[in-house]
Amino acid sequence: MTIDSDKILHDLLNSLDSLEGIRPGEIPNIALYMDQVTTFMDAQLASSRRFESDKVLTKTMINNYAKNKLLPPPVKKKYSPEHMMLLIFIYYLKNILSITDIQTLLSPITDRYFGSDSSFSIEDLYREVFRMEKSEIDVVKEDLLKKYDISRTFFCDAPAEDQEFLQLFSFICLMSFDVYLKKQMIEHMVDHLASLSQPSDPKKKS
Repeated sequence: MTIDSDKILHDLLNSLDSLEGIRPGEIPNIALYMDQVTTFMDAQLASSRRFESDKVLTKTMINNYAKNKLLPPPVKKKYSPEHMMLLIFIYYLKNILSITDIQTLLSPITDRYFGSDSSFSIEDLYREVFRMEKSEIDVVKEDLLKKYDISRTFFCDAPAEDQEFLQLFSFICLMSFDVYLKKQMIEHMVDHLASLSQPSDPKKKS
């Protein structure tokens, strides 16, 4: 098995550059029917698909999100720009969190800001998060290079024909452990938020 780890790293870094989210200004400023929503999302987030046949968003997914109260119901079968922004949040969060966890995170946002006349809106939130995520890509690249360099120091005593594969395996393990730890921390924070939203039990009061 011939492995070119340097090329793999180069491709990874290039793929990060292509993973561009949907800019706030690209979200249609009009309400859309469901077919228009799925078409827009598929086109805008095509670079994030692992396989060409993968669907970014389907009608069934949208209906399930509404059923599980992740998404407010459409108005006259149309989805507003606020709906679109929430769907984008859901799209990214569902890769690491359960539906229940996403509901815990998004419910306070939809309760406070969806369709609200408040001076702070879901669009303001989306713009801030989008700006934050863009700056994070360079941080991820730097960390990726660091983990790659570390992985190249492993398995130096392994058979020569296996070193490249084993070092690539260690690189994947380093990234996986990083994701695992961060997922644990995210779930811990979500559990804390969930506990804050639960009504206190008067029976427990002394």
